[in-house]
Amino acid sequence: MGRGKVELKRIENSSSRQVTFSKRRTGLLKKAFELSILCDAEVALLIFSSTGKSYQFASHEMDRTIAKYRNEVGLPDTTNRGCRTMEFWRTEIHELKRSADDLEAQLRHLSGEDLSKLSMRELKQLERQLRTGIERVRSKKQRALQEENNSLEKRVKLRELQDDDQNVSFLSFGGTSCS
Repeated sequence: MGRGKVELKRIENSSSRQVTFSKRRTGLLKKAFELSILCDAEVALLIFSSTGKSYQFASHEMDRTIAKYRNEVGLPDTTNRGCRTMEFWRTEIHELKRSADDLEAQLRHLSGEDLSKLSMRELKQLERQLRTGIERVRSKKQRALQEENNSLEKRVKLRELQDDDQNVSFLSFGGTSCS
């Protein structure tokens, strides 16, 4: 039995939208892979999420496939450094500045600053990230303490064995013991 027809409109619930995006992205990447294998097709797939994160699949070299596409539709080849315009570099600088600003804001949030700018959902997400980070730190600390403890126990046992060997050697050479 088939599934019902899905109404194509934006999913309003952000968590449902993210789940759907993730599942469909995975399916789309799988289909692109299968198409390239089954039909010996040159496939390049780029996906950008609403947050700007990119996902890609290329059956051959991505740059070569894009250059082939641009040539096919009559667009200039931007892989040629001479063709890159000032606008391209302005856009690139703008994107890098935006990324740096986003990372700095995220770092401030993680250190407990500028929290008033965050929504309840963002605060909950930040809290989850911090809990996860704390769990990782505690786990690493616990492992380090356990390793240090094991190392110290081995050193104590080794020292005890050395002391026992010295006592045995001392007694076997006719030493007197004071009891």
